[in-house]
Amino acid sequence: MKKIVFLFLLLPTLLIAQHNISGTFSPTEDYTYAFLYEATPDGANYVERAKLDSLGNFTLALDANANPGIYKIVYAIPPEENNFDLVYNGKEDVTFTFSMDKGVNFTESTENKLWDSYLNSMDVVNQTISNFYTKGGTDKNAFNSIFKTLRETQVSYEDLAKGKLVEAFIKANKPYTPEAYEDLTTYSKNLKANFFKNIDFNNPFLQSSSLITDRVSGFVFGMSAATDNDTYKKHIDIVAKAIKSTDAKIQSPLLELLWQEFKRRENHDMANYISNNYLLAIAKSTENKILEQQLLSYKNTSVGALAPDFQIQTKPSLKLSELKGDKYYVLIFWSSGCGHCLKELPKVKDLITSVSNTKVIAYGLENDATNWTEEIKKYPDFVHGIGLGKWENPLVQTFAIAATPTYFVLDANKKIIAKPYDFEGLEAFFGK
Repeated sequence: MKKIVFLFLLLPTLLIAQHNISGTFSPTEDYTYAFLYEATPDGANYVERAKLDSLGNFTLALDANANPGIYKIVYAIPPEENNFDLVYNGKEDVTFTFSMDKGVNFTESTENKLWDSYLNSMDVVNQTISNFYTKGGTDKNAFNSIFKTLRETQVSYEDLAKGKLVEAFIKANKPYTPEAYEDLTTYSKNLKANFFKNIDFNNPFLQSSSLITDRVSGFVFGMSAATDNDTYKKHIDIVAKAIKSTDAKIQSPLLELLWQEFKRRENHDMANYISNNYLLAIAKSTENKILEQQLLSYKNTSVGALAPDFQIQTKPSLKLSELKGDKYYVLIFWSSGCGHCLKELPKVKDLITSVSNTKVIAYGLENDATNWTEEIKKYPDFVHGIGLGKWENPLVQTFAIAATPTYFVLDANKKIIAKPYDFEGLEAFFGK
């Protein structure tokens, strides 16, 4: 009798199913750990990690109360570039294989396998559409047949996904489907106009996934072969219009994603277009002071902007704007405790001897003046200044300095005309 009672006591625990997330990474020597995060509209919460065995396998047991939703597997650093989404519905195990060249392949999980199958099926039809237009197709019967397949594929997968979490994905991904023949120009125009039509930007499930960010990024940078700024501006305006009805805290990361990408590409005009027309106002309305300062600092130190004026020296007083008589000014933010700086400043000294009408302003970001005082003796022809407090010095924010040395090349009027990444970039600017 005691054994029977004990068994009944265990039943409630056994009835609460516990599920696993398992994977195999290859080649095994390239991976060590798999980190699991629960994705939310605001970011991601760490759940657990697992060390891969000698065959690249791991298993993570989810808590019985784990929330259904989007989870992320992070497999390398930086984490924002080395991760993928998976759907966990709370009712099944999730198993996959992953390699860098093939990506992720789900071998167990109805939700994830259905989403993958949908994407593969739609890719096949979209390739057929691309081939039709590439060959200059005008056959209306062929056109109608292709888009009939597209329409039926979408409907079929929506039916299969009913009641599942991935239903939101599949409906959000519903493509534009013309009712009658359209030439390439008309189709492209309508495809662009309807690109975001079926995405519910207010859906927390979609917000937690990478679907929205992938669609926004894909639209801006992949919708057109043209890469001129006028095209980019039109795309950004369409994105801004599509997300206008959402909360500002939802708009902000999407626009910041685009701002960061243009910043990475050193497209100052487009980064500042996003900031000036949309993102800066959102940063102010949400009281995001950090983002606001980043936007302003970048804008004020972009190529083409007049360099922010500042006090280089106090005794005697000397401001940046007061320097006269040279065609170029090389402004370097450095530190006497920075190894790279100590290697590059002598190279700058040698370079400038072969460049006429150019003055170097070397501004040291220092905790104290001791080492700086000795180092500047090696560069008597430079204009020297010191900013105590080092990374807490106000000029760090003003000039958006993230590392030393940081270079700016100014013209005679102190307008920023180049921002070399390193000494080699400075050499290239002067054609050396």
